[in-house]
Amino acid sequence: MLDLMTAPRADDATPATPTAGDPQLRLVERACRVLDADLGERVNLGELAAELGSTPWALTRAFRRALGITPTAYAEERRARRFRSELRQGGSVAGATYGAGYGSSSRVYEDAARRFGMTPASYKKGGQGAEIAYAIAASPLGRLLVATTAQGVCFLALGDADAGLERELRAEFPAASRIERDQARLKPSIQAVVDYLKGAVPHPGLPLDVRASAFQRRVWQELLAIPPGETRSYGEVAASLGIPSASRAVGRACATNPVALLIPCHRVTREDGSLSGYRWGMERKAKLLTAEAERA
Repeated sequence: MLDLMTAPRADDATPATPTAGDPQLRLVERACRVLDADLGERVNLGELAAELGSTPWALTRAFRRALGITPTAYAEERRARRFRSELRQGGSVAGATYGAGYGSSSRVYEDAARRFGMTPASYKKGGQGAEIAYAIAASPLGRLLVATTAQGVCFLALGDADAGLERELRAEFPAASRIERDQARLKPSIQAVVDYLKGAVPHPGLPLDVRASAFQRRVWQELLAIPPGETRSYGEVAASLGIPSASRAVGRACATNPVALLIPCHRVTREDGSLSGYRWGMERKAKLLTAEAERA
């Protein structure tokens, strides 16, 4: 039987809890066994559903209810997980590529850049080889750190002292080969965030380089859809994803957001509208929401 605790439920979502005899759960278990046995590059949802005596709509609905993601997302996460496992065990990138079910090296590099924020060779070494530049500046919310790779912003932090922010950054990327301060190169990026905090621009619009599971991506996309000046509860975000029981998982996805402000997790509150925890401090969260409401 499928161990749902090991299924890729994105940090991991906790949707409705089906009972052991639930026919939808049995359908998902059967589908997962098929997908686990054949991690090909593409999932033909129609063929998979027909093989299981179901329909694409019913199968997708069952997956969302049990795992919080679609069958295709499940297969992608399993393939990525197998790829990472083979690399960690010392396999070559080429061997891991085909062992995980990718059809070509270009496909795996494209997928790895989207998921890992680094190349497969770098990921094999725990991120060794990644080069990160950062800058720190004063902002309306205290000291602001913005860190980037060549692809985009990978980390954003707020704090009271530069040393503390630098420790946060290095703890986030312990295996990076280079983390260095470069105020000149990152001046446009950090100024864009400062201008946003001052209300001069509606959104910084900076490219991102962040790793995320399927569920995290869905949550973060919902956060980006919340207009400035408005808030949503964790339950409302979960309901918008079609899994209303996953409010705690939504909270975890917010808490693990590495690029605060750029992905506005501060716009999510408790069910009664009161403020809940915020990595950079409740006072900063309150100031952010007040400023956005006034500008809106």
